[in-house]
Amino acid sequence: MMFEFYRVRRSVFYRLVPVFAAGALVLLCVTFFWGPTARAIEVDIGRVPPVEVYFSPRNGATAAIVREIDRARSEIRVQAYSFTSAPIAQALLKAHTRGIKVEVILDKSQKTGKYSSSTFLMNARIPTYIDAEHAIAHNKIILIDRSVVITGSFNFTKAAEEKNAENLLIIRSAELVKPYLDNWQYHRNHSST
Repeated sequence: MMFEFYRVRRSVFYRLVPVFAAGALVLLCVTFFWGPTARAIEVDIGRVPPVEVYFSPRNGATAAIVREIDRARSEIRVQAYSFTSAPIAQALLKAHTRGIKVEVILDKSQKTGKYSSSTFLMNARIPTYIDAEHAIAHNKIILIDRSVVITGSFNFTKAAEEKNAENLLIIRSAELVKPYLDNWQYHRNHSST
């Protein structure tokens, strides 16, 4: 009798699996196509803390960066190829004003005669360095409190948020921050003010 009950329960289970799978797929499609525009996809890869993934245009990458900068408690280190985003520059100034140690390394293309985010940061007395050692200093990273890495193809620009097809990762891992921090320091050592 028990064996028959088990077999019936098991066959019902196997008949319902496709129904649940189809429902989950529909829910995923609805969430993806009709969900809020500024959403994060959280990926849990075992023992590594969550990773947030953003895509542009208009998927909230800039807002996610500003949110992480606002959460900083001790330090923020930035390396940027192109940096013209007013919201990100304002968030860095706000962090600097709260006493967070903020340092920025930019590509030599950012040292222009016109007023730019680099000029804004320097005028705000945020230590800003120019990496002219390479053909292009193409890094796009923000390191926060030695525990968060923000990276991806996403330049810190308005165009990256509104026009370009870009990706951004926010990774919470002190272990992963270390090599990025070492690399940041390596580039800081040959950069000038």
